[in-house]
Amino acid sequence: MSHKTILITGCSSGIGYDAALGLRARGWRVFASCRKAVDCERLKREGFDSPLIDYTKTDSIADGLAKVLTATGGTLDALFNNGAHGFTGAVEDLPTDGLREIFESNFFGWHELTRLVIPVMRAQGHGRIVQCSSGLGLVTIPWRGAYAATKFALEALSDTMRVELRGTGIRVILIEPGPITTAFRKNGIAYFEKWIDWENSPRREDYETKLRPRMYGETKPEKFELPASAVTAKLIHALESSNPNPRYYVTTPTYISGILRRLLSTRMIDAITSRI
Repeated sequence: MSHKTILITGCSSGIGYDAALGLRARGWRVFASCRKAVDCERLKREGFDSPLIDYTKTDSIADGLAKVLTATGGTLDALFNNGAHGFTGAVEDLPTDGLREIFESNFFGWHELTRLVIPVMRAQGHGRIVQCSSGLGLVTIPWRGAYAATKFALEALSDTMRVELRGTGIRVILIEPGPITTAFRKNGIAYFEKWIDWENSPRREDYETKLRPRMYGETKPEKFELPASAVTAKLIHALESSNPNPRYYVTTPTYISGILRRLLSTRMIDAITSRI
């Protein structure tokens, strides 16, 4: 596997960082990108190639990939789109600009990087594009409308790409993690504080008694929560299997979401998720 190369985004912590460590241990040459220079420098000290890629900045995406291709001689075996952030709040309280912001980082930037990578993979006749989606790309729940919208969009775009790229040697694969032990919830607080005017919301009582205590309280593992290494295990299969699955579920809630979506009516799913 020493000749295999992969670009992973969002490697400062969590899923991306664990994936970078796990794949390097298996002999992959890992380009572990981050959106902040300080994180790139830290990863470089750990022995990684670490290009700066910020999904919200077009120049950053093009420049980061260019550095990767210069280092590999113009080839790339795999891309793992992973960097994303949360944004919690009732849909009626989401300013449109806030929704645009999360789509830039969680969806449009992914698409931009992927479009730049596809010609490289077409030319070499093979490649794997792995998208880190979410159980919330299958079934959404209250307060997570903005994040779920980006993941539903990602699911649709990835499914379409998978069909369109049949016969090219390029595989498009989705991973749906569910609850994973990361700083994801904590990192989303800044976006909540920037965009949600909860004190003037008709849902103010819900924010005070339900959402804010969960966001700002002591972070405890959720039921069925798994470590980031559980995602890495599925990623390894997606990358190294001769016949990878189109989708990989990771946690119990994601398996449940998949079952709900296939078997239950919309009314029944609404009745279940409204209690969360």
